[in-house]
Amino acid sequence: MTIRDIANLRVYNQHLNHNKFKKAEEVVGYMCAIQAQEYAHAKWAIGLRMSSPSDKAVEKAMTTGAILRTHVLRPTWHFVLPQDIRWMLSLTASRINAGNAAMYKKQEVTDAIFNKSFDVFIKTMQGGKQLTRAEIVSALHEANIATNDLRLTILLMKAELEQLICSGARQGKQFTYALLNERAPMTPAIDRDEAVARLVLRYFTSHGPATINDFVHWSGLTVADAKTGIEINKGRLSNIIIEGVSYWMDTDVDFSTAKKQWLTFCLFTMS
Repeated sequence: MTIRDIANLRVYNQHLNHNKFKKAEEVVGYMCAIQAQEYAHAKWAIGLRMSSPSDKAVEKAMTTGAILRTHVLRPTWHFVLPQDIRWMLSLTASRINAGNAAMYKKQEVTDAIFNKSFDVFIKTMQGGKQLTRAEIVSALHEANIATNDLRLTILLMKAELEQLICSGARQGKQFTYALLNERAPMTPAIDRDEAVARLVLRYFTSHGPATINDFVHWSGLTVADAKTGIEINKGRLSNIIIEGVSYWMDTDVDFSTAKKQWLTFCLFTMS
């Protein structure tokens, strides 16, 4: 196997050239999380993997809550499924908060201010209300909570990490926020090792062949976490070494089929 084969397998495993999904939520579920910082580009990342892609289909999934957009990895916005959002946040939030600690301190946002803002979010959003950032700013100002500089971003992100709020439906071009409890069903809690194992397996299945460092960059977790997840999934992940670099992938991938699919894809796109 060569470096070129690695690239071909990545395209195959990411479903960019075969077996496209019918629904946006099927794409997000398979990929586990799709970066959504740049919203228009992120919608294309979903559409590229759909058999009949359309902007309306992805927007509908956002509107209905079939997919959610929140800060969950590294940190940046990602699309995730409602049934995945809680265990993923439970796994990643502590590292994101640790990374944000200096920003919290610089903006003088204390635990008391966070808690006060959470009360505002609950009061103003409960009952299915989905608020734009401007509406949230107004509510916070009424409670004498400043939102200048980065404070609004910090307050919203912290509430996301605390599993209090997430994305609502867009109002025109405006993003909204809603209470997570009203957008995503409660799911059973799982321990940290199981969460790590889930994330590792789904990453290397959908993004592999990939390295441990690839996973660390994507997830924001540690090398130790990656190794723990690989060990737990050792019967479901296979390892290949090329030019001294170790790559991990799903054991069930049929390389010959992937290669044929890549050649067919290349011929089709060149014709």
